Amino acid sequence: MKILLVEDDEVIAKAIADVLTQQQYVVDAAIDGEIGWLCAKHGNYDLILLDVMLPKLDGISLCQQLRQTGQQMPILLLTAKDTTTDKVLGLDSGADDYLIKPFEFSELTARIRALLRRGSSSTSPILEWGNLQLDPSLCKVTYRDRLVNLTSTEYRVLELFLRNSQRTFSRSAIVDHLWNLDDPPQEATIKSYIKTLRQKLTAAGAPVDLIETVYGLGYRLNPSEAETSESSIWIEQQTELAVQKARESFGAKLSDRFIVLEQAIAELAQDILNDELCQKAEQESHKLAGALGTFGFTAGSRLAEALEDIFQAKPTPDQASTLNQLVIELRQMLNQVSTPEPIAYQPLLLVLSQDLASVDCFTKEAANWQIRIASAAISSDLDRDVEQELIKIVNQQPDGILLDLDSAPSFQAGLTLLSELLEQPFQVFVWTERESLQERVEIMRQGGDSFLSKSLPTTAILQEVAQRLHCTQTQAKVLLVDDDPQVLSAMRSHFGSSSLELTTLETPTQFWNALLHSAPDLLILDVEMPEMNGIDLCRVIRSDPRWHHLPVLFLTVHTDADTVDQMFAAGATDCVSKSVSESSFFTRMLNCLERKGNTTKDLNKLNTTKPLNYLY
Repeated sequence: MKILLVEDDEVIAKAIADVLTQQQYVVDAAIDGEIGWLCAKHGNYDLILLDVMLPKLDGISLCQQLRQTGQQMPILLLTAKDTTTDKVLGLDSGADDYLIKPFEFSELTARIRALLRRGSSSTSPILEWGNLQLDPSLCKVTYRDRLVNLTSTEYRVLELFLRNSQRTFSRSAIVDHLWNLDDPPQEATIKSYIKTLRQKLTAAGAPVDLIETVYGLGYRLNPSEAETSESSIWIEQQTELAVQKARESFGAKLSDRFIVLEQAIAELAQDILNDELCQKAEQESHKLAGALGTFGFTAGSRLAEALEDIFQAKPTPDQASTLNQLVIELRQMLNQVSTPEPIAYQPLLLVLSQDLASVDCFTKEAANWQIRIASAAISSDLDRDVEQELIKIVNQQPDGILLDLDSAPSFQAGLTLLSELLEQPFQVFVWTERESLQERVEIMRQGGDSFLSKSLPTTAILQEVAQRLHCTQTQAKVLLVDDDPQVLSAMRSHFGSSSLELTTLETPTQFWNALLHSAPDLLILDVEMPEMNGIDLCRVIRSDPRWHHLPVLFLTVHTDADTVDQMFAAGATDCVSKSVSESSFFTRMLNCLERKGNTTKDLNKLNTTKPLNYLY
């Protein structure tokens, strides 16, 4: 669906466009009425969102022009003017609906959907209830894109529920709706139809109570399934993220709007305020009122409305102090309001399994671990076409894969898929009942580094998955202490091709400050340094409870047995010679990071065999 947004407030326009884009609408934006008119004349839009107060051509006039030229797309007016006269004027101009600023984005999107449904020529819209879809035009039922094969009677029963999703149907009511009077079935037969319908939906991955029994009344669709569908949760999260970004952008532009208001008040106090600046101050107040209300600052919106009313009425110099006080109050109020924390991204785990009951358990439990769950069945053609299966998986853009090896057509086919998945930039978790030593070795040889037994409870599996997935959302930090500037320079070059954040320190005396400031996930130390050596620093680390578990990797030319013994006695995690190849060094370093729980999947692959000291 394509939408034209005509709005001169850039912050509000961007917020609306971002929210609608997240919900798969195509949005064109126009910043004044004349541009909006040209876009509407030459574009093919399904709906127009139209602000009323616009430069060059106001929204009411634009709406009238569109209707006079035969444009029939739905028009939704957006404005801060909320009197009955304004509403009547807007609707009489040809608008289909009217939304007052400030508004909730959820209400805006709901009104858009309603207008698009009203203007649609389709007589068979897809019926949805959470992840369940029924397409009347094809007589097709799917759950999470899995086809559900139903008999004609089962199909008609399900369609009845979907078309009347808020109703509870008794058995007799189902008979009355779906059978004619000549040959009605017994009510006991309806119970049988409900049972088989539930079984087929459950086999496709639906919860067992998607059609629930309301004792004493009959059957209905379970409301919780519609409320907690993955798609609706994802849309809600993305909408909140878009609004958060718009709120931050709005805050950054507040100072420019206050400058206009304060300049107008200063000139008013001197009785030199001209009409142009007065009108501009009125417009800025109007935009502030709408934006503040939309972003949840209701009290601030009321103060901005008071400013707008005074500027609209052409203020006199004796009103300058009143305006100035309103601006001061508005500034103080906004300074006291803290910007809400952005919503944390929830990683997506794709479960590749035929075990629908377990998938359902993962889905219900996932919210407790701040991850999202999607699922897909492994193709029975996996032996013949691994590449096609890989494309299907990668297109879903998961952060992690839970691979059920037992669902693969064969163990070897599962290993081949695992090998291909491990080449992709996401975490892969092997989930299986196969626990023999030989099979574990085979899995590890493919590169697998996370083995989860099906004997583990769901919570234990998701705890491990969540810990690793959330680690991938943060960049691992490394602190390197070495007094040789050539080593530091060479290491900066090496780290430039990875996603690790490197902090270097040439003077060991500044070590403690650097440690506290960088809060590293890994410490790399040289042994020989002036004033204090790396072994002493390692002992200091191990004696402090805050840093006791920090991995320490020694990078040194001193690899004699005595020095190595001293390093490990001081608490070293590992030690590497400075003549080691780059790929070997990174492998050892990543092993240290992984012991702390950091990811190894985000790093670009380093295949060079150059020694670390090749710049010497």
